[in-house]
Amino acid sequence: MKMADSDDKRHISVTLPDGTALHNFYVPAGGDIPDPVANPAYDFKLRFVEHMTQWSKQLKKSGQNAIILGDFNIAPQEHDVWSHKQLLNVVSHTPAEVERLNALQASHDWCDVGRHYTPPEEKLYSWWSYRNRDWKKSNRGRRLDHVWVTPKLKPALKRFDILRDARDWDSPSDHVPVVIDVALGQ
Repeated sequence: MKMADSDDKRHISVTLPDGTALHNFYVPAGGDIPDPVANPAYDFKLRFVEHMTQWSKQLKKSGQNAIILGDFNIAPQEHDVWSHKQLLNVVSHTPAEVERLNALQASHDWCDVGRHYTPPEEKLYSWWSYRNRDWKKSNRGRRLDHVWVTPKLKPALKRFDILRDARDWDSPSDHVPVVIDVALGQ
């Protein structure tokens, strides 16, 4: 998938031996100002997710099993952020982003694997800012990294994990690995 007005390499895919398509997306971060007029990066992010939704609708028509994953840079649910109220106007949790990500999810009835295994009322994070001296103590995280599967793959899901301990590795990323176990081809 390529945005019409961008040369960014934000989508890579492979077809697995059983025919399942695996798609990795990197959704633009969107800058700091949640205004598409004042911030072209935010506008690009919103349009990118809209473009993903159109792509997803085409994928649904194909009937192919698929997994999409990656850094979506959007924490859609109330407990996907450390403070829903305080982050409503912060890029990654704004209503405009959440609305578009929800439309993407609905476009193919994607199963959000993280929330399949973790109830919506429980906090769930995959990212913690470098700005916090003690990321564990402050626990001001966001769930920016997602793994979604098409409806037919939902019964094949076996396990989901967010490897929080990776945040303490030498030279860690602010993101930690998100892992699923899925029994393909059975």
